[in-house]
Amino acid sequence: MKCHHPAHSTLPPMPSGRASGLVRRLLLTAVVPLLLTACAGTLLPKPTPPPARFTLDAGTAAPTPTAQVTTADAPALTVDLPRAAPGYDSRRMVYQRRPQQLEAFAFHEWVEPPAQMLAPLLVRALQDGGGFRAVLRAPSAAAGGWRLETELLRLHQDFSQRPSQVRLSVRAVLLNSSTRQAVAWREFDVSVAAASEDPVAGAAAAQVAAQQLLTEVAAFCAEQVRAAAAARTPVRPR
Repeated sequence: MKCHHPAHSTLPPMPSGRASGLVRRLLLTAVVPLLLTACAGTLLPKPTPPPARFTLDAGTAAPTPTAQVTTADAPALTVDLPRAAPGYDSRRMVYQRRPQQLEAFAFHEWVEPPAQMLAPLLVRALQDGGGFRAVLRAPSAAAGGWRLETELLRLHQDFSQRPSQVRLSVRAVLLNSSTRQAVAWREFDVSVAAASEDPVAGAAAAQVAAQQLLTEVAAFCAEQVRAAAAARTPVRPR
């Protein structure tokens, strides 16, 4: 019987040192991209989701004061674009945990800066409130006898108390358009408790606060119109 020595087998020869190194490099070149692709979902940072955006308009009209009656000789009113105090002049939705320190939510913001959102709401509330023949939004080619200037002083959610409170403050100044003299001014401040301790509940409370404040501003302006009309009306002798 003949025995075959391993040296005479038909197995392929083992690669030399240089050849084996080439094989390893080829394998790494093929495998590494596959590993990176498989791990990309866990190793690479996920994109930041877009922030949730909110508006001050709750979608319902503010209650109309019943005591206001518009007459033919009522003046027209021009509403300037509200200004905003520092810290409230952007779309950031801000809150407070400590006095005098404003912080912003990372994933929640307003659709527009709050002062800009107040402008059309003011016009609508003043139109519905009566007292003015027409309510115009500046800039307007038509001239109004009176002009309303407003400034947003604060709009934030206060977490220093429980439940948290949304505070909305606006300063309103009525001017005579002809003389540019201030006829009357008032600062309005409204606080509404949030239903829960989060920015979504804060946005809902801000909508309620905005409606309350707009009703007060409309009533104030109509009151000044009545007072001015009464001052011009001559007293008839008895």
